[in-house]
Formats: sequence, structure tokens, C-alpha cells
Amino acid sequence: MESQYKLEMKGITKRFGKVTALHDVSLDVKPGEIHALVGENGAGKSTLMKILSGAYTKDEGKILVDGKEVNIDGSRSSMNLGIAIIYQEFMLAPDLTVAENIFIDRLSSGGVAINWSKLRADAREQLDKLGFGDINPNAKCGALSVAYQQVVEICKCLARNARVLVFDEPTAVLTFKEVRKLFEIIKRLKAEGVSIVYISHRMEEIFELSDRITVLKDGGYVTTLNTSDTDQRRLVNLMVGREMKDMFPPRHATIGDTVLKVENLQAGKMVQGVSFEAHAGEILGFYGLVGAGRTETMRAIFGADKRESGKIYYFGKEVNWKSPKEAVGEQFGLLPEDRKKQGLLLEQSIRMNTTLASLKTKIAPKGLINHRSEKQLVKQQLASIQTKYGDTEDNANTLSGGNQQKVALAKWMTADCKCIVFDEPTRGVDVGAKVEIFNVMNSLAEKGVAIIMISSEMPEVIGMCDRVEIMRNGKITGELNKTELSEDALIAFAMGV
Repeated sequence: MESQYKLEMKGITKRFGKVTALHDVSLDVKPGEIHALVGENGAGKSTLMKILSGAYTKDEGKILVDGKEVNIDGSRSSMNLGIAIIYQEFMLAPDLTVAENIFIDRLSSGGVAINWSKLRADAREQLDKLGFGDINPNAKCGALSVAYQQVVEICKCLARNARVLVFDEPTAVLTFKEVRKLFEIIKRLKAEGVSIVYISHRMEEIFELSDRITVLKDGGYVTTLNTSDTDQRRLVNLMVGREMKDMFPPRHATIGDTVLKVENLQAGKMVQGVSFEAHAGEILGFYGLVGAGRTETMRAIFGADKRESGKIYYFGKEVNWKSPKEAVGEQFGLLPEDRKKQGLLLEQSIRMNTTLASLKTKIAPKGLINHRSEKQLVKQQLASIQTKYGDTEDNANTLSGGNQQKVALAKWMTADCKCIVFDEPTRGVDVGAKVEIFNVMNSLAEKGVAIIMISSEMPEVIGMCDRVEIMRNGKITGELNKTELSEDALIAFAMGV
């Protein structure tokens, strides 16, 4: 009898030493189904998918494809079974062409020489199938936009005859238009019978795309339900295991004097005469479409990028920070949007990452590190924001994405900064962790810290900010206070309407 499922994972258990990452987890996906896999950071989603990809081997349980039990003992065996995973960090060679990347594992098709004209024609065929015939097969992948690189990654998987595609947070770095294009591709693949596992923390995406949803929590299976039979509130409650209160917790901060004042800041094409003020106890939002210049503005202030002209005043004194070290020395912090490349030292301990910005002031004022007091401080700080970790000496790369973000945040909390820039603080973070991060921001504001929040999520800009600066093409195009905030107003300023 033919199985109704394309993929089945039954009773999967995975241990890392004494830690059980997965316990008796099951997942089944039908042909032509979009199946959402959700759960808080650390719930086990990535571990389950790494077992499916062959990166990890399961300790218990079984995997079936088309009703037949299979043994996945490496990436090659997973690929041969028609399974492919598209990660947030694409597996592309930036210096090779689009065509070369699509057929990277069979450039010569078993022959001695590469038939370049056929390779390009085959690549063109794959791109046309997805509706992206405007991508040049001869273009270098490194020169493409993030959205086009994602298309190449999908083509590469389909060229290997993948019939089970896993998308891991695929919209994290895409613009609104690019997201719509991706959704068109996914729906087209579904219509062609491809089975899709969709991992995302964005509720609206899950409810728009998916047919069914499987929920994981703390490495265990919670339930599988039809998307049409549930709603966002119930799904969130299943994920976090408790009733969620308000997404944006109330704040009782008193907005005080000006902490940061920027006048006519100029830094390349992306920062064109930017002026604004941030006050003590205030959460000041920066909104704009991708490429508007928000991050570049903050990096120029922080000393990470060179500024050409303009003035910066910090607590009334003009400053000219030439490096982040100088900014941090005056208690100005920046939580970057790319935590893996800029926010953390992934190969270093959780302890080191937490105290990195405060060694001279708190841990070793006389040049000697008191490891006992350092460890105690780290534990207290991480406990205050409910961080899940094994030991403070574990490397940061052992943590889930949400807990990595909490460690990156703890670094600036430990440094007692008077002004902190939060650049996309909830990107790739689950619903429960978002609320915890919002609570931290509120707590800091209530202590008089000036908070600047860059976010592409309109609901959290509206829900969290006292005032919002909107940027477009490197310039501030509008300012809205709390009572004026709405999605219509934000998008109008962001698009220059």
C-alpha cells in the first residue's frame, strides 16, 4: 500500500553527551504540502532538520521516504533521497557563476570536459521554471542581491531533483517585494508536488502559507494541527507552554533630557545629512525599507564606519568617535543586526562574550581578572533575561539563535551603557524571546537609558516606540510621535509618498 506521506520522522531522539536535544519527536509531510515547523529557539527544530540533512545522526527513531525506511548517514545520502535544506546562510560559492553554482556537484556530468553552453542553457531552464529568467547564468553569485542568491540556491536544489525542500527562516533578510516573490515560488513548488517544510518565527507567514503545523518545545513533540483549525494566540501558547500576555509590555519610563544629538551627519551615499535627538528613558524607533540607511547611520555614530561631516553630541559634549572602542569607553553600545558576524565571538565562551565590553571597568580595573566574580556576574546577567545555556564556559556557537541574541544583549547590559542601539533585535527570534527582549528594553528605558531601535517590523515599531524617525535613500523623511504611529503613516514616509 502506497504511503500518504512523502516524509516521515518517527520517535527521533538525539543526545549530545548528557544533554538530550530531541526526545521522541515525530514529523510527517504529505506530497505537495507546506508543513510549518515551529517552536521557541532551542525547541529542537534545527537539530531535527540537521538529522534529516545528514549533518547529525539520530540515536533513536526511524525515517521513511515514500513509506520506505531509509538510513541517512551523511549529506550525500540525504541528497540522493531528494531532500534539500535551504539555510539562512546560503551554501553558494560567491566567485563562481550562477550556472556553476546550480550544477556545482556535476559540472562535467561525468565527462572529462565541461560543456559550457549546455551548462548555461540548463541553468537558464531552471531559472525560467521559477520565473526568474532575468538572472544571468554567467553572473557571479557574489554580485547578486540576497533574493537572487536565494533563487539560485533553490535552483541548485531542484537541479538535484529535490522533492522535499526545507526552508529555514527564508525571509529574514528579504524586502517585502522579495518576500512576495519567494511565496510565489513556494506555492508553485507546492502545485508541482514538492513537499515543503517551512521554519519561521513570523506568524503571518505561517498562516498564509502552511497547510499543517507541527509544534516542538524543549526538544519534545507537542502536537500537529491543521492551520485552518487554529489561530496565532493558540499557536503561541502551544509554543511557549503558557498563556502569553501582551506582546508589547507596558512601560512606565519618564522621558528626560537629550542624551544623543546628531546634526547633519554625512557618511557616503547611505547617510545624507541625518539629524535627530534621543532622550533618556525614550525608545526612539528608526524605520525604513531595506537599504534606507538606518544601520549605516548608527555605524557611523558608533565609529564603526567613517563619517565625512556632521556633529555628534553625547550628554551635551561633542564627540568624534573614531572606533567602537572609543564609543564603548563612553558607555554607548550597539547591538548589531548580524549577531553571528558582528555581535558575538562564536568560538569563544559565553562568559567572555558577556563581559567583553566591561572588562576594564568591572572585571579587571587593575588589569587582573577575578574569574570567580566574573562568572557570578555573568550568571546573574544571563538569568535576568532567562537565557538557556549549559555552562558559562561553553562556546557561544553552542547556543540557539535566540539565546545567542540574549548573550549579545547581556554584553551591553553588563557595560552599563547610557545609550544603546538595538539593530533588528528580534530577527530570527521566537515569540517568547521577543517579549523577553522587549521587557529588557523597557527595563533599561525605565532606568533612564536612551534606546534606539532599528526595526523592519511595523507592529513592533508601533508597539514599542515613543517616537519614530523614518528614513529613505539615506535621509530622514519624517518623524512620528506615539499618537501618530500607524502602518499607513510609516509606509508612506518610507516610500516617499
